[in-house]
Amino acid sequence: MFDELSARFDDAVKGLRGEDKISENNVDEALKLVRRALLEADVSLAVVKEFVAEVRDKAIGAEVVRGVNPGQKFIQIVHEQLIEVMGGVNTPLVNQKDGPTVVLMAGLQGAGKTTATAKLGLHLKEQGLRPLLVAADIYRPAAIDQLRTLGAQIDVEVFSLDTDSKPEDIAAAGLIKAQEEGIDAVLVDTAGRLQIDEEMMKEMVRIRSAVNPDDVLLVVDSMIGQEAADLTRAFHEKVGITGAVLTKLDGDSRGGAALSIRKVSGKPIKFIGTGEKVEALQPFHPERMASRILGMGDVLTLVEKAQKEVEIADAELMQKKLQEATFDFSDFVKQMRLIKRMGSLGGLMKMIPGMNKIDDGMLKSGEEQLKKIEAMIGSMTIQERTKPELLAAEPSRRRRVASGSGHTAAEVDKVLADFQKMRGLMKQMSSGGGMPGMPGMPGMPGMGGMPGMPGQNKGGRRGDLPSKKHRPIKKKKGFGDL
Repeated sequence: MFDELSARFDDAVKGLRGEDKISENNVDEALKLVRRALLEADVSLAVVKEFVAEVRDKAIGAEVVRGVNPGQKFIQIVHEQLIEVMGGVNTPLVNQKDGPTVVLMAGLQGAGKTTATAKLGLHLKEQGLRPLLVAADIYRPAAIDQLRTLGAQIDVEVFSLDTDSKPEDIAAAGLIKAQEEGIDAVLVDTAGRLQIDEEMMKEMVRIRSAVNPDDVLLVVDSMIGQEAADLTRAFHEKVGITGAVLTKLDGDSRGGAALSIRKVSGKPIKFIGTGEKVEALQPFHPERMASRILGMGDVLTLVEKAQKEVEIADAELMQKKLQEATFDFSDFVKQMRLIKRMGSLGGLMKMIPGMNKIDDGMLKSGEEQLKKIEAMIGSMTIQERTKPELLAAEPSRRRRVASGSGHTAAEVDKVLADFQKMRGLMKQMSSGGGMPGMPGMPGMPGMGGMPGMPGQNKGGRRGDLPSKKHRPIKKKKGFGDL
């Protein structure tokens, strides 16, 4: 996501390096690259023109203080403008205190509307609310069954009637059920079409009238590019949306939709979908997205992902094991699986400041190496996993592990040697209060699992986090302290 756009912005800044101030000449050259980058990212032309004009006005004559070069000042201005274009701040769902909050999900067929409905249901459930999913798509084959399957997966109730019922009647009946049973939120999954048509819009208006929703969320496939602007405009004019859910941002999306939707409709993006898993839904924060676009990482989202997966007691236990050098192969597997639940290694790495330029091939190679290590650990006995020194003392054990995992004895020897070095380093660093390298990522000093990764992360450490509850995650050092 945004890799190409980030690279283009970086090129634009290079032209300002070595300059002593921002002038019309040098900023115009930089803005040509910015304009091209935005257009290639499928941002709406009208949005691009306005964005570039705003940046130019703010950049020319901008005061550059001592210690800040023009390139850094330019990036600051672009960052602020990106935030403004995308809405400024996170806009949560409406919270209706008297009776259930009703959310109507709208969009074209194939945008991921049904999956987004379930993801939003899980998001609300994790906030301690009781949601109800309403299956009002009576046209698409198996749409109701899909929502029921997803509802069972996340343990959220799904309401439906037979396919002979009108969608507006299904939605109204679902709302009555929610009111009678004290349900906190009603999420209505509606039918989409392959393209915008008048009948579709009329049906959406009827459903809206039947349930009087607090939020109407337009589900937009981020891969449709500039069409996102036309789609948003059409739905807003006919139905009246209150926000959007941007899906498939983990794919080959160029990201243009994220910059177009708010400007076109005046309504915010409220959530983004970042994967196929039902857990892969995040509240949309413009300032975090702007940082990702400019390659600055997104540490706050990374920490939030970790907090969802890591129990405080587990984090403290792992910290103790690292300090005492009792961290073993079983712990390593546990940490690898934790990272997998949080998303792809590449996606997590790019949330860390300074890591956006890591080559995709390098990340893929690192992930393959982790699979090899997991296979080796899978061939160890329980005793060998908890006492790696047994492997170090007996070559026959290492040969057996190599044979069982389909790798060479030399590869097993290398993993074992690196693991032992890592344990010593972790003990030393933990007792001293600091750990070089990127916290928690597999293949850091000692493991050799991520070829070419830097061992030091100068200037990129998390620093102080805003609240006490973050600290156990921050303090964990090693393979999986995410």
